[in-house]
Amino acid sequence: QASCWGDSHYGGDCSGVDFSNVTEIFSNDYGFVALKKHLGQASCWSSLGWLCSDVDFSNVTEIYSNPRAFVAWKKDLGQASCWGISDVGGDCSGVDFSGVTEIYSNYEAFVAWKKDRGQAICWGNRGGDCSRVDFSGVTEIYSSCFAFVALKKDLGQASC
Repeated sequence: QASCWGDSHYGGDCSGVDFSNVTEIFSNDYGFVALKKHLGQASCWSSLGWLCSDVDFSNVTEIYSNPRAFVAWKKDLGQASCWGISDVGGDCSGVDFSGVTEIYSNYEAFVAWKKDRGQAICWGNRGGDCSRVDFSGVTEIYSSCFAFVALKKDLGQASC
C-alpha cells in the first residue's frame, strides 16, 4: 500500500494503482512507475497519459528517466523500451541496446554507452546527437540540463 499526495496532474493521485509486490518506484517531472521486478510488471501514472500497458517489463533490470520520458532497460538481453514524449527520449525504436553497459540522461536526451566497445548511441533532443563524439577510451560520462561530457580521465581529455 502507498499514499500519494500533491498535484494529481503530476502523479499525486495513485488511487487506482496496485502497489502489491512493488520493488521500486521511479519518477520524472510528470509521473511515476511502480516496478514489480520479480513479476515482470509495472504500473504507471502521470498527467500526460503515459500508461505503460504496452511495455513488457519482464527481465527489466533498471528504469531511467528524464523529466518527460522513461527507459525500461533489460541489460542482460540487450533490449529496452521507451515511452513518454517521443522527441525528448520517449522513442528509442532505432536504438541498438546490445552491449550497452550504462545509460545516462539529461533533461531532453539519453545516452546508451557501450563502454567495452568505446561506442554510444544518443537519442532525444538537446544532447541527443553524439554521432561526432569519439567514445573510445572514455572513462566517465556526465550530464547537465541540456548537455553531456565524455571524459577520458587517463588522457586528460573530454568531448562536449
